[in-house]
Amino acid sequence: MGTELSGKVAFITGAGSGIGRAIAHELADHGADVAINDISPERAELVSREIVAKGRRAIAAVADISDFEQVQRAVQVASDELGPIDILVNNAGWDTLKPFLQGTLAEYNKIIDINFKGPIFVTRAVAERMSRRKSGVIISIASDAGRVGSLGEAVYSGCKGGIIAISKSWARELARDHIRVNVICPGLIDTPLLHNLQENDFGRKVIGAITRQIPFGLGRPEQIADAVLFFASSASEYITGQVLSVSGGLTYQG
Repeated sequence: MGTELSGKVAFITGAGSGIGRAIAHELADHGADVAINDISPERAELVSREIVAKGRRAIAAVADISDFEQVQRAVQVASDELGPIDILVNNAGWDTLKPFLQGTLAEYNKIIDINFKGPIFVTRAVAERMSRRKSGVIISIASDAGRVGSLGEAVYSGCKGGIIAISKSWARELARDHIRVNVICPGLIDTPLLHNLQENDFGRKVIGAITRQIPFGLGRPEQIADAVLFFASSASEYITGQVLSVSGGLTYQG
């Protein structure tokens, strides 16, 4: 058993930049064809072209994942163009860093829509197809904030904790259809989102303080992609319902 993904099709949300882009390249490098989901057509098309240049098939599957009808269309396009989806990676995410009592209802709703409702919608659309075929892998990118909480990220932490819990339920329900479901919890990773969170004094102080606590320092998107490859491949064929922190030692959770 190894990490070869030839003949597999992966659908990755938020794959237009950051961790999602790194995941798309990692899976393509190991033989998968890839549907690049992003809310931005420009980003999705750019990464799709990067994958095609490597000799793999790839398409832009543009959709706002908080809109179920858009999700259904994107999944249908990906399936029509590339074939049945074997691997789903729920990666798309968004956050703002500020004390809970200073957040707005609009910010709360956006965080919930993207980080919790979005993965539910995408998983529903893809898992129905996997269930009929009795095969599939679902990997959700949560956060160590969902395991231990995080200063200035109360609603985000709640959503990521919800993804951990719902993924365990999915793992139980979908095991009968030979669908594996696992979760990866990154710590602080050097991405555009992390840079955006430091645009104000509060964000810079919080991120700076956390970074100083990481034994292995700030992480890279490729290090999360390595963990995704493990869960996407036959190397983890006897693993489901599990949560893996990839955080450079920031947290130690059983």
